[in-house]
Amino acid sequence: MDKSEVLRHVDHTLLLQTATWEEIRQICDDAIVYQTASVCIPPCYVKQAYDYMQGKMAVCTVIGFPNGNSTTGTKEFETREAIANGASEIDMVINIGWLKDKKYEMIEDEIRTIKAACGGRILKVIIETCLLTEEEKVKMCRIVTDAGADYIKTSTGFSSAGATFDDIALFAENIGPGVKMKAAGGISSMEDAEKFLSLGADRLGTSRIVKIVKKE
Repeated sequence: MDKSEVLRHVDHTLLLQTATWEEIRQICDDAIVYQTASVCIPPCYVKQAYDYMQGKMAVCTVIGFPNGNSTTGTKEFETREAIANGASEIDMVINIGWLKDKKYEMIEDEIRTIKAACGGRILKVIIETCLLTEEEKVKMCRIVTDAGADYIKTSTGFSSAGATFDDIALFAENIGPGVKMKAAGGISSMEDAEKFLSLGADRLGTSRIVKIVKKE
């Protein structure tokens, strides 16, 4: 697969707690140069990045991140503020405790609420696969589909593990029509990136692919 094709699927990501504006600006510059799908950055930098890039690159940010257990109202507010600040893509974390408690309707209602707050913009739903059983992963594929989200996403990158090939293959078997897949967390080589895409992932959440290309 051509490297430029891989890059077109990358959400060039920097979500570390220590991230400075100088580092975020570098992420933005690299995303523009290498034509990634978006930059995925903390909410506090969305407006600054949006103004800095002047429409040259999509801005993605995270909601309820990384634990997912803030209230639905808080997530909705975060989403509306991010959109107002210039975000065009939202990656939200589900309430994993609700999933463990089998509160499926509450999870679906929350996703619907956040999707409505997106105002037609892209919503990706992070389910944190490393904390879930196979049954729970399959259930979330159905909930994400029924709730009308655009993507199901594997991981925050802040838990015990990231994306796996098996999880993307499982998603592909269980998501409904119109739902895409994002693999995120631990994608460290071009070979891994190509494998995830070959399995059907449409987006890759990673900072390393651009770094690899820059070194060549």
